[in-house]
Amino acid sequence: MKLASYNVENLFQRARAMNQDSWAQGREALKMHADINRILGKPKYTAADKTKIVDLMKALGIAKKDDGGKWVILRQNHGDLVKRRQNGTLDVVAEGRGDWIGWVDLKYEAVDETATRMTARVIRDVAADVLGVVEAEHRPSLLRFCNDVMPTVDGNPYEHVMLIDGNDERGIDVAIMTRGNHHIRSVCSHVDDMDNGGRIFSRDCPAFEIETPANNRLTVLVNHFKSKGFGSQAASNERRKAQAKRVKAIYQELRADGKTNIAVLGDLNDTPDSDPLKPLMDQTGLKDISTHGGFEDGGFPGTFGNCGPKNKIDYVLLSPELMAKAQGGGVFRTGVWPGVQPQKWDKYEEMEKPIHAASDHAAIWAEIDI
Repeated sequence: MKLASYNVENLFQRARAMNQDSWAQGREALKMHADINRILGKPKYTAADKTKIVDLMKALGIAKKDDGGKWVILRQNHGDLVKRRQNGTLDVVAEGRGDWIGWVDLKYEAVDETATRMTARVIRDVAADVLGVVEAEHRPSLLRFCNDVMPTVDGNPYEHVMLIDGNDERGIDVAIMTRGNHHIRSVCSHVDDMDNGGRIFSRDCPAFEIETPANNRLTVLVNHFKSKGFGSQAASNERRKAQAKRVKAIYQELRADGKTNIAVLGDLNDTPDSDPLKPLMDQTGLKDISTHGGFEDGGFPGTFGNCGPKNKIDYVLLSPELMAKAQGGGVFRTGVWPGVQPQKWDKYEEMEKPIHAASDHAAIWAEIDI
């Protein structure tokens, strides 16, 4: 059985701020979007809050018109947050969350069609029996991708697809897809797991139980930890460490229930030697498939971007019992933009510029006798 993880970076639609040639172009917009919605959720707005709301609306381009910004739109569904005066001033008239219904939404746009086809090619060529998918919009998009796009590249659709909406309002959820004779027998969401009054997981950490053709059971935990994209490094590190601790606890609970064939996979957004990932890497017994003697990394240790050592952030972690059944593994980079001076690895011919790349992430996989 081939088990794989792949961050597809959305299939059909992506927040415009995230759909740029470089992360830096939309990074500040995503931060401001998060900041303004955090303030808008307060029961009462202080004078300082109102000043900040106005400042953020101006920076986001929605001071003069709800739909005036490049990245976001202000939705005032019931009641008013602001009044725009004829003299050009902008006044926050709501005194708190209870005075109006609405929010600031990200704007979305279509993912490049070539990139979507390249994503299908990657999934076709990796040919995983069980595929953990990171950054999928929702289950209908995965079904449409399987049924409509995969056949255009001579790929076989996945018969079983499961995704539970997570905590990220940008539409970047985690999912699983399996071939016909690998049945999804159960799913347990951890979307509402709490820590210090807040939800732990940026998306979710669903536990999927898969029945293999040999009538064995495999439990797969699919993850997408907090990114380093915005917010302070200390806060991001703390959030990822909390997520790693909770995954560790879930893993230990599964083992206490007698389950031994367990895989933790996905985009953990940090390196194997990082402090935030220590609860998983050093305190569970989980084994990274990239440490297997039969693992092929193509000469690059990373899985993201230029695939250097600091960009190893995608994982297939196996319980000791599952690692003992592993026969090898590898990283598939053909859908990642390889640069041009020089080109670092082979790419699909249709990828003529970075926006055509399937994803900034490579797929990572393990071959397991189970």
